[in-house]
Amino acid sequence: MPATTPRRWRSGTEPATARSDLKLRYLLALTFTPLFALATAGFAFWAANAPAFGAPSRGTLTGFAVACGLLTLFAVVDLVIVVRRRRTEL
Repeated sequence: MPATTPRRWRSGTEPATARSDLKLRYLLALTFTPLFALATAGFAFWAANAPAFGAPSRGTLTGFAVACGLLTLFAVVDLVIVVRRRRTEL
């Protein structure tokens, strides 16, 4: 279904008609998706090779790997949404 949003300058009714900057969201998602993926792999590798009673514990490193993995997932989902919206709106 094609978008029917008019392409015009915004008026004073921002909450009702506000639109996000798709170019900026695309750039940020494109930048941070591989960064978070590399951080996930790095923390997972570090956790797998950490000593049993090391100074950051395996649990802490695993937690960081999971958090970075979730951030990677959110960035990928946002990238897919932005690409789909750019195709229909621009």
